[in-house]
Amino acid sequence: MPHHIHQPPLACRRAVLRAFAGAACTLTLGASVGGCTSAALSSGGASFDAAELTANPTLLVATTRKPVDGARAKPWYGSERAGRLHVARARLTPPGEGRFSLSAVGLGDWRLDAIEPTSQIGDLYAEPGGTRDVLIYVHGFNQTFESAALDAARISEGIRFRGETMVFSWPSRASLLDYVYDRESAMWSRDALDQVVTGLMASPITGRIHIVAHSVGTMLTMEALRQICARQPAAGDRIGAVIFASPDIDIDVFTSSVARVGPLARKITVVTATNDRALALSGFLAGGVTRVGAAEKAKLERLGLRVIDASAQGWGIINHDLFLSNAKVRQVIRRSIDGQPVDGA
Repeated sequence: MPHHIHQPPLACRRAVLRAFAGAACTLTLGASVGGCTSAALSSGGASFDAAELTANPTLLVATTRKPVDGARAKPWYGSERAGRLHVARARLTPPGEGRFSLSAVGLGDWRLDAIEPTSQIGDLYAEPGGTRDVLIYVHGFNQTFESAALDAARISEGIRFRGETMVFSWPSRASLLDYVYDRESAMWSRDALDQVVTGLMASPITGRIHIVAHSVGTMLTMEALRQICARQPAAGDRIGAVIFASPDIDIDVFTSSVARVGPLARKITVVTATNDRALALSGFLAGGVTRVGAAEKAKLERLGLRVIDASAQGWGIINHDLFLSNAKVRQVIRRSIDGQPVDGA
């Protein structure tokens, strides 16, 4: 969400956030979280195996961005809207491991090395055979294709996801001054996300489909799910967890959409923060209408949703990407995917 506070480059800022978040979690290990209203955020986390993406660093890609020079080199896909959905596999290099690697002190990071376009969604799985779950990450405002892809890898690694990981990337201009263009591009991409989810459900290889959507990306995700459920009422049986992190959606529009997705609503977890400055500005620009990510917990729970108030977890100025920077919020995402209770839900 646009704001007037000067920030360092996004990749640098998130690297600093991860480093400080990791240090903070280490220093407070075993201590109570003061002022936290969510039992899920203050409870101890389970130990999970390494993410599948770490062992096989291949990220599935679906994007409505126009390729740049055939997606043969950076920036791979740009900010312009493509005439059709593009699908591909992205080859990544995970953070280095070992006692003396930069990742040991929070400075190592994922790297995007190559894009391998494919012809259709069914060709995304490199090795057919066996059923596997899929985690789809839908990014928010002010993101390049590469930053969105690497965030998908980070969240998959952070929750130790066992299955295929996909980034759905819509055309963002990656500029604080282009919020309106980004919102329109996100909504324009809802049919493409519908196509992706429907295509995955049609594959005999696909198990459950989990979705983590952030900020403006939650808006197009909700619209796509609404379309799918209207067309295929039983589609919710194939969808596992749906996590809306800091959702930048009009509360009234969201309430109407929840009523249309039927039983799928019970699988939705909303991560909110009343001190999310980005959503505060978004609400101001929207005529004072509350954004879902800044709404009262009780109001969202009355819709049948699972709600996590992460206000006490944010220590920064903006507090809009806690799902990436805070280990306890990532733990909530993992519990949702595992079908475990979240804050008593």
